[in-house]
Amino acid sequence: MNAQTERLERTGAAGRIQVLRDQPEGTPRGIAFIAHPHPLFGGTMDNKVVQTLARAFVQGGWTAIRFNFRGVGSSEGVHDNGIGEAADLQALIADLAPEGAIALAGFSFGAYVTAQAVQALWAARDIRFVVLVGTAASRFTVPPLPPEAHDRTLVIHGEQDETVPLSAVLDWARPQTLPVTVVPAVEHFFHGQLPLLKNLVVRHLRTNG
Repeated sequence: MNAQTERLERTGAAGRIQVLRDQPEGTPRGIAFIAHPHPLFGGTMDNKVVQTLARAFVQGGWTAIRFNFRGVGSSEGVHDNGIGEAADLQALIADLAPEGAIALAGFSFGAYVTAQAVQALWAARDIRFVVLVGTAASRFTVPPLPPEAHDRTLVIHGEQDETVPLSAVLDWARPQTLPVTVVPAVEHFFHGQLPLLKNLVVRHLRTNG
């Protein structure tokens, strides 16, 4: 993301995990983990939406962790339809943030993986923020979020998302009474509206911090 980005390697169940870490100015408020879109369709930790989420968290005072899912870049292993990927995310959290405040964010397939981690870790960890962008609710069975997490959660979706229809995300959110922030005239990758996406996340971190 910039010259100060640290390149790390950690180990998950499938082997090496390639990691990037960006630090804010001053003492971090906690560590944010950001999951990327579908590996079989070109998704990596360098995806523009993922980078935008990392910048938003850094601006908000958080250390930002991005990582490549198994089989992507120099991360070892093969794609596991979100199950192994969720295990790897939890392994990274245990390794890089064994205690203290964390935030979890994901884009598209990464939002599906992130939702699994939220459900698994909510009772045991201090999860301050959850950010889900372009949640792949039409392609995966995204678990519901704990009701107690809703006030800390920002769900953002493009009105004209051609990859994950807005209706699918609303169908997922409706039984939970979970609000969804809809960005008009925007498609899945937020082309031309990444600054707006960043500002929405920064505002969420500030308003709920």
